[in-house]
Amino acid sequence: MSAISKIKPFLRPAIQTAILMSAGDIIAQTVIYKRSFNEIDLRRTRQFACLGFFLVGPTTSTWYRFLARKIVSTNTRGTLKKVVLDQCVFAPSFIVVLLYAIGLAKGNESEMIISDIKNNYKDVLITNYKLFPAVQLINFYFVPLKHQVLLVQFVALVFNTYLSMKTHSSTEKIVEK
Repeated sequence: MSAISKIKPFLRPAIQTAILMSAGDIIAQTVIYKRSFNEIDLRRTRQFACLGFFLVGPTTSTWYRFLARKIVSTNTRGTLKKVVLDQCVFAPSFIVVLLYAIGLAKGNESEMIISDIKNNYKDVLITNYKLFPAVQLINFYFVPLKHQVLLVQFVALVFNTYLSMKTHSSTEKIVEK
């Protein structure tokens, strides 16, 4: 198997996730922080795009492939098993990884990143649980494996906007009109 054929299953979800994560950051900056398009912090948006391309897209794609191999059944019981594993194993641990990666991308020291995780983890996890269990039920039951990352990332546009706002709340002020 060539190197390109090994990378190909990860490339599409990586690109899609990069686009949608950067879109979530742009929405956060323009809608929540009321910046004009000329005032958007493109460095921050690139950071979200890179996190989507190098971390979130490949990781979620790998996770969904793992679930599909380990839980072959596509009936209701199999779907529920996937959702439980996704929300009880993957989500709690991946949120820590993602928050740490965001802190690194911002150039923060480990102590500050750990402090931010302690301050934000519970809220981010609860927000995840408000949104993703229902999404994953639909995703694992109806959506073919090759499109599962895309569906989740479209829904995650809302979550990514929230995540961008949450992880930059100490450096940004929300403008109210």
